[in-house]
Amino acid sequence: MAGRARVGGDDAAAITTAQASIEGLVRRLRQGDAAALEPLYRSESGPVYRYALALCGQPDWAADAMQDAFVKFAGRPEGWDPGRAPLGAYLAGMARHHLLARWRDRPVSDDAMPEPEDLAHSPEEQLVQAQDHARLWEALQQLPWSFREAVVLVDLQERSYVEAAAIAGIELNTLRTRLHRGRARLLALLQGSTAAPAGRPAAIPAPSSSPTLP
Repeated sequence: MAGRARVGGDDAAAITTAQASIEGLVRRLRQGDAAALEPLYRSESGPVYRYALALCGQPDWAADAMQDAFVKFAGRPEGWDPGRAPLGAYLAGMARHHLLARWRDRPVSDDAMPEPEDLAHSPEEQLVQAQDHARLWEALQQLPWSFREAVVLVDLQERSYVEAAAIAGIELNTLRTRLHRGRARLLALLQGSTAAPAGRPAAIPAPSSSPTLP
């Protein structure tokens, strides 16, 4: 699990086409076409919500963070630079700032915790085999914010290291360190979990009904 895998020619072409479509919608939004916001919301709101939910564990906070990101983006669409990051990453960063503001009175300790010893499998293998979603969720919420964010971005959302570091606003080496320590802590919490057949851990489930567009 070292970030997003390389894509083939067809996949790369599809990504390029999707990016061009998003940029076209944003251009319309910048020109005053409010109707362009709805397809952008349908495309990006789910991933932004799931990212926020995985960070805070509070559905209402996550929905507020996602909505706040879209409200701010709609008010200033020119703030997004497609040359620096995909729109989804830009919106995720805005949602992150919203959550951080709410967490100022609830600091999470980053005190060191011994890394697990004599693991039966590599960190990648154990994370892949963690099937108990409820246990995974519970363990994830026990991680310090910085470690949780790194694990969520890279291992659950399958973002590249570069994109994950951009969202978190940190250097690549810092991301790698937080990811390593976050995985170690998470694995220590999952030692009693039942292993499952190989496959990536499921993404945090989306809400039963998508939040409405403001």
